[in-house]
Amino acid sequence: MFYGANYNTLDAKGRLIIPKQFREQLGESFMMTKGLDGCLYVFPMSEWNSFEEKLAALPLTNKNARAVVRHFAAGATLCEMDKQGRILVPEVLRDFAHLQRDIVVEGSMKRIEIWSKEQYDRQAEEDNIDESMEALDGLDLCL
Repeated sequence: MFYGANYNTLDAKGRLIIPKQFREQLGESFMMTKGLDGCLYVFPMSEWNSFEEKLAALPLTNKNARAVVRHFAAGATLCEMDKQGRILVPEVLRDFAHLQRDIVVEGSMKRIEIWSKEQYDRQAEEDNIDESMEALDGLDLCL
């Protein structure tokens, strides 16, 4: 499981250092793709394989299902870290997430999210945890 938020920078070549506490859990290769809310998702291969199976099971005849599959599959990239713990974020994914220089790498339990610092701060302002907990009231998330 991935937890915590780390502030980092993207270098001029589009490389990002993955925080040390996440590296071992990711393994030698892992998948990066477009996420939701303007961030990127990074999955260990075991989690990606499970997610991929769910995407593949969606009905081809459903327009929303096709849009969801396109969103996640079209941006999916197999990644590997170099010896310094850096990954290359493909340009298409940098553009999607508006990654410039200041980056937040956040553990989100089964995946990692990569955010531009600006978008991360904006999303934090928009999120209302009290309303979100109320909306999920029937799911037994009581603390």
